[in-house]
Amino acid sequence: MKRPNPDSVPIKATLLLVSSLTVMAGATIAPSLPEMSEHFANANVDNAAYLSKLALTIPALFIALGGPFAGLLTDRIGRKPLLVGSTLLFACAGSAGFLLNSLWAILFSRILLGISVAGTMTGVLTIIGDYYQGQQRASFMGLQAAAMGMGGVVFICLGGIIANINWRMPFLLYAVAVVFMLLIVVNIFEPKLEKVARGGLGGGHQLKLPRQLLWGIYGTAVFYNMAYFLIPVQLPFYLKDLSNSSPAESGIAIAASTLAGAIASSRYGAVKQRMDYSSVVIVGLLLTAIGLMIVGAGGSYQIVLVGLIVAGFGFGLMMPNFSVWLVTVVPPPLRGRALGGLTTSLFLGQFLSPIFAQPIASFMGLDNTYILTGILLLQASVTFLVVKVSTSFIAEKI
Repeated sequence: MKRPNPDSVPIKATLLLVSSLTVMAGATIAPSLPEMSEHFANANVDNAAYLSKLALTIPALFIALGGPFAGLLTDRIGRKPLLVGSTLLFACAGSAGFLLNSLWAILFSRILLGISVAGTMTGVLTIIGDYYQGQQRASFMGLQAAAMGMGGVVFICLGGIIANINWRMPFLLYAVAVVFMLLIVVNIFEPKLEKVARGGLGGGHQLKLPRQLLWGIYGTAVFYNMAYFLIPVQLPFYLKDLSNSSPAESGIAIAASTLAGAIASSRYGAVKQRMDYSSVVIVGLLLTAIGLMIVGAGGSYQIVLVGLIVAGFGFGLMMPNFSVWLVTVVPPPLRGRALGGLTTSLFLGQFLSPIFAQPIASFMGLDNTYILTGILLLQASVTFLVVKVSTSFIAEKI
């Protein structure tokens, strides 16, 4: 039986739609958190405000914890089975908040949601790496990162609109994953891969992971996401102090950065034709550094908006670059576990961002926190440049 063509519109559309679930996990209920907190506070739930905020952030922790297991399952049971199961779990766990009357039960459902996102993100990235090669892979992973960004914009807006009806309503949006699951069943096929030699990653003719490069990518991903997520986590508080901005204005500012990232991601394929992976990292770090320093030094909402857009362009280049670089250097039968590690790195950085930033912000203010973070990113960019130039010089001499 002839296999479907990965270049077909149904297959590509399915992969892009499923990719949007990653950002949807947290963004959808964000607008309803104040009402949710008030509801449980009135029900005499202790620490209702804190626990309600935890409902937004706890999925990121369990995406990070679930990444390695999702990667291992992707390689062991196959890409499609994991993707189908994870998407079904996403729909059930995500929409459970519409019915649950216990805040602790909602938190447990959010833990399951995080585990499901670890599966969907790892599965989609692995399938894209298997289906496409070379420039086509780079271009499509750029579109995939753009779809994640645009999904965040769309679901934040929809969540805000229907949260005006009732704080529970945004939870129903998660049920759309059932439709995505059916599309996976119909459109996605399991790629044929060579078997991994028994014994895992040992020597001889067994397949090996380029561990040193992987740890470099993972470490950069953790550090970068810790820095970039100062924007969605801290910006509303910063703008409130800076210009007494409303929640709507903060939402527009964050959406502008997200949109800039989506635009940059959609052009990643063209950028990659002109630059190698390390050069993209240098440029991405530099753009984000400049953007965050503008945000910190900006004395008005308009200047901050400019900085956010610049930082967004950097983020849009960095996200697909991590994925494409990784799937290019890792043997196909081991891509799942390698991409599971990347999933962990990205969301670990997201989870750690407020933990590290809060004490710094309390000591020196959010404006200086943005500036300091920009300086650190600039130093990282320069370090990458020095290493790149030094390595090229040594290689030429040899």
